[in-house]
Amino acid sequence: MGYVVQGVELAADADGYLIEADTRDEVTQAIAAAEGVELTDAHWEVIRFLREAYQADGHTPNFRAMLKSFQAIRPEADSKYLYDLFPSGPAKQGARIAGLPQPYGKGGY
Repeated sequence: MGYVVQGVELAADADGYLIEADTRDEVTQAIAAAEGVELTDAHWEVIRFLREAYQADGHTPNFRAMLKSFQAIRPEADSKYLYDLFPSGPAKQGARIAGLPQPYGKGGY
């Protein structure tokens, strides 16, 4: 499985995560379209947060860590808020749409 962005195929694993991170907005838009997610400003806020976390830590946060850290930026954001944006799982689907590798699972760090 992969995604074609500007005529170039980007390799992805069986779950749809890019093998190598690609944080171009065009990539995000292509993956979101493939998943049937229409991106809003709220989606982009979470995507930027995930990209920054990936750049700082070398991996994306699991959901629990994501929720706690994101609430420091947007205190009113709760689990429902994030799941409304990314119904297949904010940490996993959010990272996939952001063009990042698959996040670690529980206890992964």
